[in-house]
Amino acid sequence: MYKYLLFIWLLAAFSFAAAAQSPDTSSAKLKSKTDSIEIKKNDTVVSATPVVKKKKEKVYHPDSLHSPHTAIMHSLLIPGWGQVYNRTYWKVPVIYGALGALAYYINWNNTNYTQMLNVSIFREHGTVPAVGSKYYNLYQLYLSTDVKQLYNATDYYRRNRDLCILGVFVAWGVNVIDAYIDAKFMNAYTVDNNLSMQVTPVLMNQQMFAQNFSSSYIPGLKITFTF
Repeated sequence: MYKYLLFIWLLAAFSFAAAAQSPDTSSAKLKSKTDSIEIKKNDTVVSATPVVKKKKEKVYHPDSLHSPHTAIMHSLLIPGWGQVYNRTYWKVPVIYGALGALAYYINWNNTNYTQMLNVSIFREHGTVPAVGSKYYNLYQLYLSTDVKQLYNATDYYRRNRDLCILGVFVAWGVNVIDAYIDAKFMNAYTVDNNLSMQVTPVLMNQQMFAQNFSSSYIPGLKITFTF
């Protein structure tokens, strides 16, 4: 009887000792969970998607719809109007200065041509203008001048008058061409404001002016404009 009790007591003691030596899994599980949270948190920070920097959009001139035809028609109707349309205002005084000078010399040469012509006619026919008339004093002034010289002076003033008239048409045409060029090549195309230039060294094929080089290539510079 006592043997059985002793055996049961020893068995219970061994069971208790075994239970006391079993590891505490609750704290281990808690620690493991905390570590996994920290690892997951760290992994999330490291593997976060990088922020893509937004590319700056290009800015274009507002005159992308500038019309060369409109500039031409304006300048044909009124000199300088096409330059005003192209916003090149400084050219307007130049245009009217040239046209004003030509108009002045047209009037001056035409006045002298008319006077010389009438004096030549009076001398040719041997008549004298009435005293106090428009050409009387002028006739007396050129009374001793040879008739041939009067004819030459008449032709001189007539030629200069005609050249000045032709100059008006030339200046008007230049005004139209200038308005077209400004509208076509300066305002009609969209050009980025962020213009940049890059210079890089290159090797070029040897030209005629560089025959003294021993190599078939010569050094050079390549300039690239980007916009």
